[in-house]
Amino acid sequence: MFLNSKILGHGYFLPEKILKNNDFLKFVETSDEWIFSRTGIKQRHIAKKNELTSDLAIKASVNALKSANLNSKDIDCVILATTTPDNTFPSTATKVQTKLGMRNISAFDIQAVCSGFIYSIQIADSLIKCKKAENVLVIGAETLSKIVDWEDRRTCVLFGDGAGAVILGPTEKNEGILSTKLYSDGAWHESLYSDGGPSKNQMVGKIRMNGQDIFKQAVNKLSEATFEALDDCKLNIKDVSWFIPHQANQRIITSTAKKIGISEEKTISTVKFHANTSAASIPLALSSSIDDGKIKKDNILALCAIGGGLTWGSCILRI
Repeated sequence: MFLNSKILGHGYFLPEKILKNNDFLKFVETSDEWIFSRTGIKQRHIAKKNELTSDLAIKASVNALKSANLNSKDIDCVILATTTPDNTFPSTATKVQTKLGMRNISAFDIQAVCSGFIYSIQIADSLIKCKKAENVLVIGAETLSKIVDWEDRRTCVLFGDGAGAVILGPTEKNEGILSTKLYSDGAWHESLYSDGGPSKNQMVGKIRMNGQDIFKQAVNKLSEATFEALDDCKLNIKDVSWFIPHQANQRIITSTAKKIGISEEKTISTVKFHANTSAASIPLALSSSIDDGKIKKDNILALCAIGGGLTWGSCILRI
């Protein structure tokens, strides 16, 4: 019997506080026009000082459990993709596990920056296919506002906080995760990184980025990864109902969609309202679009992301 893994439920959570573009005028030299014309972003959600990544992840997970009509005892594994863990150790996933009342199951974090959710999906899919787990909670959660340099107008306007979650479970039908592809190339380390770390300087560090490098690499790598994942499951771009790329900025989203030959009408973009939420980006866009009624049963979705490392990857799934 061949197993696929499919999405049984989904959920997301955004912090209450909203920071609009004009709010930046109080502390950096910028404008709404400057930000929006370059990024497509109008606002981002910002976590409170005492609101942790685990708090956002838990709320998204509770919504995913409700959506799947499951409870905590039904989950066999928790995988949390994040760049902003609560602590250096232990993993934030174990905090989520405990708060949700899950005992004696595996729980761990994945660090692949903005590609973390795609990496986590492949791991969860593999666990289900080899029957090491039945129902896996996969979360992308970030509080990036806590590691941005609020004096650097090139980066502080780009990022936001949020969390999205899905529950994957087994199916014998031709649905769910049809293909995933993962890649990395450490030669591009200096293009997007944190300037701190426990081993390097015993600091958390701030986000540093070469935007031109990222743009040049993103469009090519995202389009190539998407085509390779489609080839793996013998589909082409015409079969795709919705394209959901990492919500880094609107220019990358638009340029990648154009390169792979999919229309703007079939491209999901939430960057205007969420900004770049790194590992939370795709599950946020996915879950909110299902709730909005855009994404429907049997739709074929093409997901792709690129982040610091560089890491990148793609996923084709039938919802």
